[in-house]
Amino acid sequence: MAVSRASVVDANFSAHVRGLSAGVPRVNLDAPVRDGAVLRARDAIRLFEAQIESRHLDLIARALKGRNLGYYTIGSSGHEGNAAVGGSLRQGDMSFLHYRSGAYFCARAALGPGPNGAFDVLRGMLAASDEPIAGGRHKVFGSVDLDIPPQTSTIASQLPKALGYAVALDRKARREGRKERRVSVVTFGDASANHATAQTAFNAAGWSAFQNVPAPVLFVCEDNGFGISVRTPRGWIETAFRNRAGLPYYFADGLDLCSAWEGAQRALAYVRESRRPAFLHMRTVRMLGHAGSDVEQLYKTNEEIEAAEALDPLLTSATLLVENGWLTPGDVLDLYEGTRTRLERLAEEAIRRPTLTTAKEVMEPLFTQSDDARVPLPSEEERERCFPRERPEDSDRPRHLAVQLNRALTDILSGDPRTLVFGEDVARKGGVYHVTADLTKKFGVGRVFNTLLDETTILGLAIGAGHAGMLPMPEIQYLAYLINAIDQLRGEAGSMQFFSNGQYANPMVVRIASLGYQKGFGGHFHNDNGIAAVREIPGILIGCPARGDDAARMLRTLTAQAGTHGRLTVMLEPIALYMTKDLYEDGDNLWLTSYPAPDDHMPLGEVRAYGEGTDLCIATFANGLWMSLRVAKKLEAEGYSVRVVDLRWLQPLPIESLLPHARAAGKVLVVDECRASSGVADTVVAGLVEREPTLRTHRVTGLDTYIPLGDAANRVLVQEPDIEAGARLLLGGEA
Repeated sequence: MAVSRASVVDANFSAHVRGLSAGVPRVNLDAPVRDGAVLRARDAIRLFEAQIESRHLDLIARALKGRNLGYYTIGSSGHEGNAAVGGSLRQGDMSFLHYRSGAYFCARAALGPGPNGAFDVLRGMLAASDEPIAGGRHKVFGSVDLDIPPQTSTIASQLPKALGYAVALDRKARREGRKERRVSVVTFGDASANHATAQTAFNAAGWSAFQNVPAPVLFVCEDNGFGISVRTPRGWIETAFRNRAGLPYYFADGLDLCSAWEGAQRALAYVRESRRPAFLHMRTVRMLGHAGSDVEQLYKTNEEIEAAEALDPLLTSATLLVENGWLTPGDVLDLYEGTRTRLERLAEEAIRRPTLTTAKEVMEPLFTQSDDARVPLPSEEERERCFPRERPEDSDRPRHLAVQLNRALTDILSGDPRTLVFGEDVARKGGVYHVTADLTKKFGVGRVFNTLLDETTILGLAIGAGHAGMLPMPEIQYLAYLINAIDQLRGEAGSMQFFSNGQYANPMVVRIASLGYQKGFGGHFHNDNGIAAVREIPGILIGCPARGDDAARMLRTLTAQAGTHGRLTVMLEPIALYMTKDLYEDGDNLWLTSYPAPDDHMPLGEVRAYGEGTDLCIATFANGLWMSLRVAKKLEAEGYSVRVVDLRWLQPLPIESLLPHARAAGKVLVVDECRASSGVADTVVAGLVEREPTLRTHRVTGLDTYIPLGDAANRVLVQEPDIEAGARLLLGGEA
């Protein structure tokens, strides 16, 4: 019969305390807890209370699971030394917490102002809908009052945004003419330190220090020697980080409260004063396995398990306080059992709390939006500053998409001081396609700046900047590059409103140079038409303009949705149309547009119809629109009546706006330049037929392949003859 290690650990503590000999009683709680220590007795007792609270939360989680009531048993037992970090913070410091930072959370909650930390955690374990951070959607350590955004089961994905928040703090303070004192703290395990996402953050932090860019972030590695069942080689973390460039190394023994406190104090003081990053290596031990379902005996011997339990930090904390005369064994046992009784009562109360019961309740935080959101307009003086030499006749002169996007970015930066534009090559060069040309000159490197050539860093900076009250507009240089960092959107930015019940958000407008048709340039990484990875993110808003005026109006709408409702928004910008001027023949300039009035926004879900044809409706977007209009002209010359509809919005898809056009024609050709298995064509067709089963439909899509170089690209991307063939098939003519 398997032995309950939770019961053993629980019993070991009581037996250990009973065997302690009390020291000479002491009463001056402002004295060091022991000779030579920095830690005061009153702080030691406060941290010990948080450690005990965290331990009982772990024990109760196992008990609830045994009753088929609880849903989460990853615990913090053995990591309770992190209470020293949580208990060292100041109000306003933001924390991004690893799932074993329970004592950290309890210690931070005890500092106030804020919640009943333990009761909040218990309600999270039981998926109670009145749990104040996630509302029953996950058990997380999080609190708006405590400046702790919620984290789910993290594998280092919180590190880049913690750095991003730190960078944004001082950037914002400098702009506002004040001195910043707050810092960013992020905790993680030793196994996670090896993750590519973590290495991105460490590298970017060191790079920031090397460049003298303020980045007050403390990386706290809680090193217990294991990643589930995989051992971290002894000494690896110290070896890997002791001499890392730009990242000073501090050590704290999390099994000894005095060492943990001193290490945390030193590291935090360095970060707070220098405004530079640092790495705190905290020794911990993992007890009770990875989680309740983890059978440690499969990869550890009983002797190893017992040796780990003998290092229990609660034992050393109790010994510290009893042998130095601050508490008696009876005091400690009373505190331990009293905490157990209090938390068990709270657990029974949490069991009775309501839970989420409908899909609407579950999904509600994802879809906060309205069409009344608007970007702030720049003043006339600011517009004159940004366009000082523009002649009146030039302001309405039709221009191509890249120019109109640049004008829209200028107006947005002029009107809203929260906005930041950053990415690879966006500053002095003005971007690969010159969309951001002259923006740094107009607004300075504090608001328009280059980043490392690393997409995870770019998006991490954006998430952190959003937490700091900024409105980031990061640029991803090519669509294929996004996949390197997609979890920063999917797992972090996209989930924040969901797991905080709408209390936290990661507002941003991600601009991505996208799609194919670059006439042989670039191959896969520069000529990519795979959009499934971004479209599947819950709650995301994606636009894809084809014309300059639409691009400006759409960018304003996306920015307004991000700035007003905290939404994660993306604009896929078709590279092949950036500089396009002509439509039907060289020199016709029919793809140029005038710049729309600064207050002109594109309503969400609005489509644009070209023509009122009743024989055929072609639904498409981006490059497909340009080609479809050319095909439509050819068909109309033969007497067919064709309308072409630009979808413009790719998530959510504007099915309801498209439906009247589809009904008017009765036949719908969906032209999707993306891959057949990962584009939007299937969803568009399904959405239409579900609403109007009598419609005749057909798809024309790209092939399921990467895009090669040269003319070979045209063999796998949608071409005008493909569109024409699909149209004739529906029209009943010769395909």
